[in-house]
Amino acid sequence: ANDCYKMGYFYYACKAFDVLERLDPDPEFWEGKRGAAIGVFQRCVAGKESGSDKLQEVVNLLRTSNNPQVEYMINRVMKKWAKENRVKLE
Repeated sequence: ANDCYKMGYFYYACKAFDVLERLDPDPEFWEGKRGAAIGVFQRCVAGKESGSDKLQEVVNLLRTSNNPQVEYMINRVMKKWAKENRVKLE
């Protein structure tokens, strides 16, 4: 997970941190997952990530967390951007 993150493979890092967070609710795994999710989002905003499929999957992974920051990240940031840019995001 950390190696993927360091190399900029945020989508795979997010998936790996999600698995780690499910196995052990260590706050470091949430922080890694959150950072990787924002990395995927940033790539979408910059036009470097094609399609909304990966972003939708990242949103779904975030929803599996019990962290109170999740709803703010999804509703106030990601969904707002998606709506403004006509990107389908549930």
